[in-house]
Amino acid sequence: MARRPIELHPKALDEARAAARWYGERNVSAADAFRKELDRAMEKIAEAPDMYPQHIGGTRRFLLRRFPFSVVYRETSRGIEVVAVAHEKRKPGYWGKRSL
Repeated sequence: MARRPIELHPKALDEARAAARWYGERNVSAADAFRKELDRAMEKIAEAPDMYPQHIGGTRRFLLRRFPFSVVYRETSRGIEVVAVAHEKRKPGYWGKRSL
């Protein structure tokens, strides 16, 4: 199956950058590991978006293995829309009204 293009909502990009910055302030190698795991998640989502469990409001969720974050996305006619890089301790669905 062909890889689907991925677009990140600006706030999802902000969340990813903020998390990487937070890890970087504490441990540079942890920040690097976070970025690599997030990149891996995006690759896997692009390859098989239907593989990951359904989530709130027609989205799907990919849980990161080593970090308490998930990539929340939906499929659109254009490809994949990442609506949040959500910390698992935040209120579920806070990103619900986001769209590109």
